[in-house]
This record gives sequence, structure tokens and C-alpha cells, in this order.
Amino acid sequence: MLDALAAKPVPSRPMTSDALVKSGTWQFGRFLRPLATMVVMGGTLLFVAGPGCADEGIGDPCTPEQEYNPEFLGFDEKEVNTESRSFQCRTRLCLVNHFRGRVSCPYGQGPGGEAPAGAKGACTVPGSETPIEGAKDPATNDFVDTRKKSSVPAQCVDRKADSAVYCSCRCADINGQRPSDQTFCDCPEGFSCERLVTSVGQGDEGLTGSYCIKKNTKYDPATACSQGDCDPTRGNCN
Repeated sequence: MLDALAAKPVPSRPMTSDALVKSGTWQFGRFLRPLATMVVMGGTLLFVAGPGCADEGIGDPCTPEQEYNPEFLGFDEKEVNTESRSFQCRTRLCLVNHFRGRVSCPYGQGPGGEAPAGAKGACTVPGSETPIEGAKDPATNDFVDTRKKSSVPAQCVDRKADSAVYCSCRCADINGQRPSDQTFCDCPEGFSCERLVTSVGQGDEGLTGSYCIKKNTKYDPATACSQGDCDPTRGNCN
């Protein structure tokens, strides 16, 4: 299984290291993960995973660590994110494959943090009532992005969380090969090995290459997110 050094969002096209955002460090010590728990018993550290995991764990649902940050407004469907050392995944990697918005808030919210008509509520940090507010200047308390403010986009109907965000693993390198000095996984039935990550920055080549994705979910920029947004009045993303 994949055991990379850091969690980083990475696009499907080359991206500078300045544009990469580390995830997973903000949330520690502030919010309890809903799907995993670290337990110390008799001096031994045990990992207790959420119920219902398959033997391989590939395809299990996961909530990216970035969503525990109230400033994070959501992912961009043009990018691929690989969160390594995920405590929610047996594979240790939560894949965000060309997904828009937040897993924990399928219908999004408006610039003032208001829930869309028909939604049960606005976006919050998973497992808490902490609102998603967006980044603000600590000196002035003004929004860093005055256009988006607290806006969280709704998920795309054709690339909802269940088809684009889940536990995965690295199945081949950047050349589609599986050299013996690296660790790779075999994709189970219903998944295919697809090249997703071409560049993550110097020193993190272990994250580049192909990952197991659900069949019939390969990203096509010409048609992705063309079937509309998740709409609470239709209940099309419950």
C-alpha cells in the first residue's frame, strides 16, 4: 500500500510547488475524525477503522483532512488531490479525483454562508457545528477572497463524492510500470488503473503515477460537470 510522506493536493497537469497545499496538519488536536480513532491500550497504539471496510479498503468512503479546516471552501474539479497517510483509509490514501466542492456539504452554500433553498443547513466542519467561513485577514477580519467570501460550490451531479472521492492506492508509476523497488497495489474488480498524477513537486515523486479509480469515472474535461449541480429541492445528491 502507498506510504508517501505528505498529503498534498496535486493537479492532473504540472503544477508549481507554491500552488500545492498541505492537508492534514490543521485538524489534529481540534476535531475528532468521524471515521477513525487512534487508541492506546496497554502501551500499544492500535488503529480502529470505521465499520464496513473491505479487505483491501479500495473504494471505502473518506473525508479529506482539508474539510476539517473552516477556511477551506472546496476542491476544484480540474484537479486531482492525493492525501497520503489518511487515518480513514486502510490503503492510507484518500483520493480526490476531479471533484468539486466539499464531500461533507453536497449542496454547498452562498457567499454569506447561507444554505441553499431546501437544504437542511449550511456547511460545517464534519462532526461539529463550526461553520465554513472562508479565509479572513486576521488583522482586519475582512475576507481574503472578497468575491467568494464564504461560498462553497455544490457538487457536480456526474462527479459526486461517491464516484470521485474514496480510499485508493498507487497501482503504477508515472510510466505505467511497476518497478520492484517501489510498492504498488492491484486494483480490485470494478476499478481500473489510470494515470492521474504527473507532477507533485521535487522530493515527492512517490505520489506520481496511476491510481485505482472506479470504472466509468475517468475524467473528461469536455463533459465533466455538464449534468448540473446537486440540488436539494431535487434531492439528487442525498
